[in-house]
Amino acid sequence: MVWGSGMDSYKVIVSPKALSQLNNYIDYIQYTLLNEDAAYRVWQDAIETRNQLAVIAGSLKYCSHPKLKELGYRSVNFKEHRYTMIYRVNGREVYVEAIYHQLQDYENIFADESGLENSEDL
Repeated sequence: MVWGSGMDSYKVIVSPKALSQLNNYIDYIQYTLLNEDAAYRVWQDAIETRNQLAVIAGSLKYCSHPKLKELGYRSVNFKEHRYTMIYRVNGREVYVEAIYHQLQDYENIFADESGLENSEDL
């Protein structure tokens, strides 16, 4: 999925995995916690974070996990909620690879899920 407008500095591309993760969080809030308003606010916060990322993606710090840092991954926190997008910049394109709740050990989880944790040749 591509979000963006012609006035953005970066074209932000959200991976199917990241979109699925976000949808899972929103579904949980809406259908398990039965809080439709909160689910909507998280969705809006995700859109606002994406809009912000389109402007400032290249200025944010790299992840602290050594493999993620080496591969150029960065993270950005949602403004109003405790979620984080993990992304990388390639030229004028930003690839959002995953979205996690901030209480998770998201850098290690992402590295493990991506097969980076045990890879020596990346």
